[in-house]
Amino acid sequence: MKTLSMQFRSFNGCIRLLMVQQFTINTAFYMLMPYLAVHLADGLDMAAWAVGLVLGVRNFTQQGMFLIGGTLADRLGYKPVIIAGCVLRTFGFSLLGFVDSLPALVAASAATGFAGALFNPAVRAYLAQESGERRVDAFAAFNVFYQAGMFVGPLAGLALLAADFRMVCSVAAALFLALTVIQLRMLPDRKGIPAVEPGGVLADWRTVVGNRPFLLFSAAMIGSYVLSFQVYLALPLQAQRVAPGSGDAVTTALFAISAAVAVTGQLKITAWARARWTSQRAITYGIAIMGGAFLPLLIGEGTATGRSGLIDWTTVLAPLFAAVTLLGLGTAVVYPFEMDTVVSFAGGRLAATHYGLYNTISGLGITLGNLTTGAVWDAAERMGHPELTWWMLVATGALCAGCVGLLARSGRLTARPEPELAPAAP
Repeated sequence: MKTLSMQFRSFNGCIRLLMVQQFTINTAFYMLMPYLAVHLADGLDMAAWAVGLVLGVRNFTQQGMFLIGGTLADRLGYKPVIIAGCVLRTFGFSLLGFVDSLPALVAASAATGFAGALFNPAVRAYLAQESGERRVDAFAAFNVFYQAGMFVGPLAGLALLAADFRMVCSVAAALFLALTVIQLRMLPDRKGIPAVEPGGVLADWRTVVGNRPFLLFSAAMIGSYVLSFQVYLALPLQAQRVAPGSGDAVTTALFAISAAVAVTGQLKITAWARARWTSQRAITYGIAIMGGAFLPLLIGEGTATGRSGLIDWTTVLAPLFAAVTLLGLGTAVVYPFEMDTVVSFAGGRLAATHYGLYNTISGLGITLGNLTTGAVWDAAERMGHPELTWWMLVATGALCAGCVGLLARSGRLTARPEPELAPAAP
């Protein structure tokens, strides 16, 4: 924590505000979203298809509108787009707690998703521009706050549920409202660097889509997002399989371990990797670690119940905890170098638009990857060979790492020169 405090203080006030803001955003989001499905199904007695519709609209709206959000950030400036996103999320979260009709819930879910599409690319582009040559360090510290919010949010939500779901929504909305006020008063105005050839929105999109190194990198990185998302899919399913009756508690422990790796180790991991590897090599090795994270799960199959002894519990849980630790470690290696690389490919220009398209590509990849993982899981269960799922994920990591490494060695991931920027005011 001392290292984090020193790193945090070494950045200017704008960057520090962006980091605290991201912690608050994640705290508020994960305070509510993990419990929304239960509220819709049990609290409002909605059918499963309706629950899926409400949740799906949020995800589709966010992933599908990232490019729009990034474009608006580059065109209008980062501050107004970030504020607009927080206002929308305040509105969306308020509605989710106080409406019960399907059309109103879909509208609230869409507002919540579009809010994320607005501020996510803007925040990352803002952070990249403001940190200059210290982008890698800034994104490493940023990820600590990001992961800490993901850890604190569900715990706060669980405590507030003792009152009711409306309380959860009210507090989450209040946090976003407070963020809006703080940003209006304290967040400096910044605009992205436009394209070399001035033009309209379509010209900007043609510039981004025509950036071949960026598109190749985006495609090669899809597998890493599929792997990182397994903390929400395959690992909880495995927890339910090996610890029937205690799966929820084990899943909570998995999230805690994943967050703890980033919060306690991110800065040291980044410094260690930066001293030894290039950015592209760090990304390649980090993805390889992420793929290898699923190897411990190949070690036998067993179950543990409330009557099982310590040895049985250790045997069952050790592979799961090892897997989530390695997955968190690999993600910590990759993230800051990955975010820096996106800006490098953009040449510092239209950074938010590049982030927006990158997020859309990775989001679509996660959707397809989840469908594939789920299908393989079901098929492996029917065949009596559950290890096939883990081999598939290991192979995904090897393929993804191999693609990034191959592109780097072939010289196809050439970054564009970045314009000289005046140093930002502290």
